Amino acid sequence: MIKQTNFPDLKLLKRGKVRDIYDLGEYLLIVSTDRISAFDVVMDDPIPDKGKILNQMSVFWFEKLSDLVKNHLVSFDPKEYPKECSPYIGELEGRSMLVRKTEPLKVECIVRGYLAGSGWKEYKKTGSICGIPLPEGLKEADRLPEPIFTPSTKAEEGMHDENISFEEAKRILGDEIAEKVREISLEIYEFGRRFAEERGIIIADTKFEFGLIDGELILIDEVLTPDSSRFWPLEEYEPGRPQKSFDKQFLRDYLESIGWPKKPPPPKLPKEIIEKTRERYLEAYRRITGKEMEV
Repeated sequence: MIKQTNFPDLKLLKRGKVRDIYDLGEYLLIVSTDRISAFDVVMDDPIPDKGKILNQMSVFWFEKLSDLVKNHLVSFDPKEYPKECSPYIGELEGRSMLVRKTEPLKVECIVRGYLAGSGWKEYKKTGSICGIPLPEGLKEADRLPEPIFTPSTKAEEGMHDENISFEEAKRILGDEIAEKVREISLEIYEFGRRFAEERGIIIADTKFEFGLIDGELILIDEVLTPDSSRFWPLEEYEPGRPQKSFDKQFLRDYLESIGWPKKPPPPKLPKEIIEKTRERYLEAYRRITGKEMEV
């Protein structure tokens, strides 16, 4: 279990909620730790093997999606990393990737295929999501007539992302890039949704991040994981209520049930909650990849 990495021979660029990123000059080294966040707060208790699950699922999808969009992955085998990484191979194994540097876009690309989360709350108030009108009378967790692109701002650490209209995304990114990320985000989601559904998982919504290399759009960060997406078991899907999930919604539900005010400090997580969260992530990995996770 790794909550935080400390590689003194490498230059630490930043620590995110889950990932530690090191600058290796030509490339970046991204290490997925076992940290877990909820409501933009990182819990004190990590989830064993979570970083390995996220990393290896992203690698799986990067390879699957490579015909649709280029990505930043160079290698996920620590033996192929620059020699300064060699003292840390044991910690890097299974939970890291060497990636190309990009200029990250300042917008997060969210695609929703079902009515859940903040989208459901907004629909109840306005009948729309991010300015996109939806049919009347939809229930919680209903499948939308077609997937919608609902971008958000990329907030600084400790701040909340905010949903924005597509017009605002165009203002931030420029018309051409905004149109391009909307198109490719919807394509990736549609591919992922069909693939996952055949394996018993509904991908209700998801978040993509992109960067630019010499003006070319590159898929970066993580892709179609239980951290960046809502994963529901197909066999238990029933609109009109909250769904069971293979993602951190289970943890969010627990935190709401104990009345935690959604700000630091985080509460201590019971052993049972940690174990059940881990099992949900492992089950998502098994279903999507068809393989057992090596932990």
